[in-house]
Amino acid sequence: MNHLNIFVELTRLKKPIGYMLLFWPCSWGLSLAYDFSSNLNIYFFYLLLFFLGSVLMRSAGCIVNDILDRKFDKKVLRTKDRPIASGKISVKLALLYSVILCLVAFLVLINFNLFTIIIALASMPLAFTYPLMKRFTYWPQLFLGITFNYGLLLGWTSINGEISLIPIILYLGAIFWTLGYDTIYGFQDIEDDEIIGVKSTSIKFKQNPKIFLSICYLIFTLLFILTGIKLNFDYYFFIGAMTVFFHLLVMQIISFDKEDKEKCLKIFKSNNVLGLIILICILIGKLN
Repeated sequence: MNHLNIFVELTRLKKPIGYMLLFWPCSWGLSLAYDFSSNLNIYFFYLLLFFLGSVLMRSAGCIVNDILDRKFDKKVLRTKDRPIASGKISVKLALLYSVILCLVAFLVLINFNLFTIIIALASMPLAFTYPLMKRFTYWPQLFLGITFNYGLLLGWTSINGEISLIPIILYLGAIFWTLGYDTIYGFQDIEDDEIIGVKSTSIKFKQNPKIFLSICYLIFTLLFILTGIKLNFDYYFFIGAMTVFFHLLVMQIISFDKEDKEKCLKIFKSNNVLGLIILICILIGKLN
């Protein structure tokens, strides 16, 4: 049981916000592409596959992140007790767990069409090198956005077997969404990060974070609306899009306080609800 608890801690399974933020874009892409006049069993089956894939890949990613960051994690108050940094588990065993999780994720992936399998595998190098970015650039959140929202494209291609402009528009918007929420998340560790020398958008824009957040969330909202326009969604969708913008403006930008670490975490977690709201907006647009 002790070893099981270490595995759960290592993979952050008790913190669902990570894999849900990976899952929501998958569900958006799938819902944008799906013909809801056809058999819904396939839709829910694919939704389940994407959920399982999100949990598995996020868990594997957490392990790789902790292996690469183990020396940094020891110096940060919030992360010093993580299993690898604290020595509760060896790097070799942790790496074995990561490989096993990736193999199980591959078994999930092969249920999709060949094009989806190929582009999913093509994203793996970026997914596992993301933790290194904060050593070299103030924009690791940008790389996280590219990686974390890649499932949106996979959701689309799982149905259509090809890429088109519509999912790319929303994918670009979702990157800015991630830029925003992960910048907020980064303010929890900003003092420790500056001391140990790692970089982030939280540090880069620490003087005027609300301006940066406003730009990111405005771009996301506009590209989300543009997606609805391209798909000829009716006004119900655009009412929902205004709800999304209201959440971003009031719940995240206005209430944001860079000095309040608990508030930063609470705002970050609120994006789980936002992901569901966006999915509901897409479903309303598709079904009306």
